[in-house]
Amino acid sequence: MNLQKVSIDQYGKRSQEMKETFLGRDSQVRREKRASGVESMLRAMFLGENMGGRISSRQLKKSQPPGLRSYRYRRQAIALASLVAFLLLSSFWSKSWSQPTAEVKMSFDHFYNHAELTKALQTLAQTYPQFMTLKSIGKSYRGKDIWGVILTNPKTGPAERKPGYYIDGNIHGNEIQGTEVALYVIWYLLTNYGRNELATRLLDERSFYIIPTVNPDSRDVYINQVSDPDSPRSGLMPYDDDRDGMADEDGPEDLDGDGSITMMRKKVPLGTGTHKLHPDDARILVPIKPGEKGDYILLGEEGIDNDNDGMINEDGPGGYDMNRNFGFNWQPEYVQRGAGDYPFCFPETAAIRDFLLAHPNIAGAQSFHNYGGMILRGPGAKNMGEYLPADRQVYDYVGKNGEKILPGYRYIVVYKDMYTVYGGTIDFVYYALGAFTFSNELDQDPLEAQRPRREREEETVDIRAMLGQQGRLEEMEYHDLVLLGEHFSPWKPYKHPLYGEVEIGGVKKFGRRVPPTFRLAETCHRNAAFCLYHADQLARLEITKAEVKKLGSRQYQIDLTIANSRVTPTMAAVAIQNKLHRPDEVRVEGEKIKLIAAGYLTDEFRGLTQPIKIRQNKVPVENGVPGFGRVNLRLLLEGSGQVKVVFDSLKGGFKSRSITLD
Repeated sequence: MNLQKVSIDQYGKRSQEMKETFLGRDSQVRREKRASGVESMLRAMFLGENMGGRISSRQLKKSQPPGLRSYRYRRQAIALASLVAFLLLSSFWSKSWSQPTAEVKMSFDHFYNHAELTKALQTLAQTYPQFMTLKSIGKSYRGKDIWGVILTNPKTGPAERKPGYYIDGNIHGNEIQGTEVALYVIWYLLTNYGRNELATRLLDERSFYIIPTVNPDSRDVYINQVSDPDSPRSGLMPYDDDRDGMADEDGPEDLDGDGSITMMRKKVPLGTGTHKLHPDDARILVPIKPGEKGDYILLGEEGIDNDNDGMINEDGPGGYDMNRNFGFNWQPEYVQRGAGDYPFCFPETAAIRDFLLAHPNIAGAQSFHNYGGMILRGPGAKNMGEYLPADRQVYDYVGKNGEKILPGYRYIVVYKDMYTVYGGTIDFVYYALGAFTFSNELDQDPLEAQRPRREREEETVDIRAMLGQQGRLEEMEYHDLVLLGEHFSPWKPYKHPLYGEVEIGGVKKFGRRVPPTFRLAETCHRNAAFCLYHADQLARLEITKAEVKKLGSRQYQIDLTIANSRVTPTMAAVAIQNKLHRPDEVRVEGEKIKLIAAGYLTDEFRGLTQPIKIRQNKVPVENGVPGFGRVNLRLLLEGSGQVKVVFDSLKGGFKSRSITLD
């Protein structure tokens, strides 16, 4: 892992050498000398004092002709300006060098195992304690920490009073690059605070809640141990996939010892096979068409029948799906395999649930998966119906702009354009928390990405076809010419205990679902950019008007406007309809201040209002502030002196304005 902690400032690595050059190695002595020298210069210019003694200014003038005196004054003015500039720069240099910033250098050209990820997160937390909180939110089945990160600038307000943005990755063990993207978001925000306007503003105005790896057990198996491109997908709690009373007793084996689980094929008499060799590349098997004769059969992944039940690889490690185990629209095993015995029955999903519910200010979210190059939104299943129209407008705005940030990615709906998902993360976060949630399927098929966009747009979106691209001639050319053969294992003969003479070979575990490491940094940056864009599109509020009118003795009218300059409302339509959380509210605070009445100001010219029932000094704003919209209120109150008007939104943040009453 290429991770190093260094001390730098904006003038580069040689700041200390430069500081010593300008200020001297003994800075205290040098400062005293500089002060003494400055005093002497000022005396010489303004009092006529020279190094040998004093003369009066009148004597100095008399001893010099007028032209020389004029020249001397100009020279003194220039010297004074130079001195002031020198002092200002010296002060700036001294201040900047005496307060060096720390930076963590990280690389995104490899995949971090759990130990490396832990070290990276701890280093970031130690280096940026003013912005980052790191804690274990739970343990995986095998006892690994599930790390949770909170990012914000507490000097601009506590995390819970800002709109929150949630990110998780790697809930499926083989979909590993979501962890790197989440880590990149953390690293980018921290190292660019004060340098990049967006990063600075987001840490000041937002709170980020990030779980880089939901499934650390399977992540480590995928990276460090033998596996195939598609597994382990689940967690590693033993699971009886074949319902024979034993769990995980018959998984695949690396029979040829190449470090990956690849495929087995067998040559059979012509006419008895289901496949034939590709005429241009013998590494590829193609299904035979009606009337053709095949001489090969595919036998699946390499392995043997460990439990002698007549099947091979039918019960490998795990076997459940944590992204089918969330508590909204969950369905049992007989409807959807892998869903678990009940919602949140796995330690990992229970930890995610508790983390989410502990931070109800989360207003937007991203759950990273792979692969196919998609920006997904729910619903995950048709039985839930469509999202409410007002919320769809928000999704469409962000999703379609996401296609610009992520060229080739398609903004689509899970159940319509891909497949049915019951009990998925994105539906739980949207329907239970009222947060606008996407799930990016990271990384396109490289061949799909290289095709002209117009050709892809003219086609019907068929994700199954996109994913079923094994065995194509173009894929082999890509492996040869771009990946240089690194991720394809040539077919080799092997004597199988059941099938006899077979061949073992095919795409290795890093050869399909994850990007080659030379492309990983771009995957991280572009998807991080989409997350930052989405986070920036959460509600951004401002009290744009707070006009006071005196009505009588100690009675005042305040016309208040709260404006939202972003597309996301302070309350999602689903939250309003289903009362998922408390409404926004306006409060008036101050000694001897009493709120008498309040209403929505529907026509400020005619003074028309729609009454709102107040509760003590609070005004509920039941529908929140719409995206790119505003709420106009009229408050009638009694009192005097200072009054503080507060707009408090669970997901939109906290704004206040102090007003002095006459």
